[in-house]
Amino acid sequence: MNQRELFLRHVAQTSSAPLAIEVVEAEGCKMWDAHGKELIDLISGISVCNVGHRNPRVVEAIKNQVDKYMHIMVYGEMVESPQVQFATKLAAHLPATLDAVYFTNSGAEAVEGAMKLAKRVTGRTKIIAFNESYHGSTQGALSIMGAEYWRNAFRPLLPDVYHLQHGVMDELNQIDTQTACVVVELIQAERGVITPSFEWVKALRKKCTDVGAMLIVDEIQTGFGRTGQLFVCEKFNIIPDVILLGKAIGGGMPLGAFVSSRSNMMQLATDPVLGHITTFGGHPVCCAAGLAAMNFLIDEKLISHVESKRFLFEKILVHPLIKSFRSAGMLMSIEFDSFEINKRVIDLCIEHGVFTDWFLFAAHCMRLAPPLIITDEEIMAACKIILKCCDLVQSEIRM
Repeated sequence: MNQRELFLRHVAQTSSAPLAIEVVEAEGCKMWDAHGKELIDLISGISVCNVGHRNPRVVEAIKNQVDKYMHIMVYGEMVESPQVQFATKLAAHLPATLDAVYFTNSGAEAVEGAMKLAKRVTGRTKIIAFNESYHGSTQGALSIMGAEYWRNAFRPLLPDVYHLQHGVMDELNQIDTQTACVVVELIQAERGVITPSFEWVKALRKKCTDVGAMLIVDEIQTGFGRTGQLFVCEKFNIIPDVILLGKAIGGGMPLGAFVSSRSNMMQLATDPVLGHITTFGGHPVCCAAGLAAMNFLIDEKLISHVESKRFLFEKILVHPLIKSFRSAGMLMSIEFDSFEINKRVIDLCIEHGVFTDWFLFAAHCMRLAPPLIITDEEIMAACKIILKCCDLVQSEIRM
């Protein structure tokens, strides 16, 4: 059996039709399959590889840490330099009230930890999230996912969870003194990059403050420069009670975090002791990689080029099949009339050398979220292929 057949036989599948591309190498903004075919990556592992595949500084940091030590003890017991340095770096670039970092293995685990933290700090149980939001697939994160299609098969889930309409002012009245926390993506990524008004975000922050509910902002997909700011909270000029990090935080390695005040976090340390615990969360190799990625992002001023690169995509990608182009920095969405048209364009893009995909709650929209290091030349090459594939699909429709 070849690798693809073994993959289908022995690796648990997440769908009945996986892409099943056998990637043998990836570097920068490109990947190569087992047949030597080159693909320009416009997904970044779903906004993971913000500093590119196999970023040399990240790889060097990984090698250096492996030469010192890997796993030594469960999280929070030992002074591990990569954790300490990365937590200190993150705290230095977040508001002063977000000064205690709890590292996890993933974004979904960060969501789980934050929900526990909110219940503990407030003494309440009611959790509010938003329709068409995505926060992960573990039991707690699935409970607040904003679509019954994915939740229904796994009920019963967490009780006392409510979903509101994102961006609708009147909905905020449902946040009350029984609410432990509100979990929100300020920009709804999987909905196809939907941005609410500044007024709504400000009102959300004020409502949580007024009723004593914790505001948990999910920056797992929008963080680390993706939207043109280090964190999208900066765009709306608000300070959450908890910020959730994942995806790009590890520079390509598995890592997540929830960050709050030290006084809040200390409530997970007593009554009971070890109120939240993880074996591999904050793995020293992953933290070393994440610190190197963040330093590269800042040192190379990648964020300062996000808007010009976004504009280049928008300027070039004009076609009769494209109904709209939505963006928040380098998180972009191309809208087509239907999933069928979108999927056909995506399949042809992969065939012609561009790797892209669709959104979970907007299947008629194509996802564009390339590494932030992508060059103008690579953008123009990728857009040329996308437009060519749109032409091909348009011709098929006319036949």
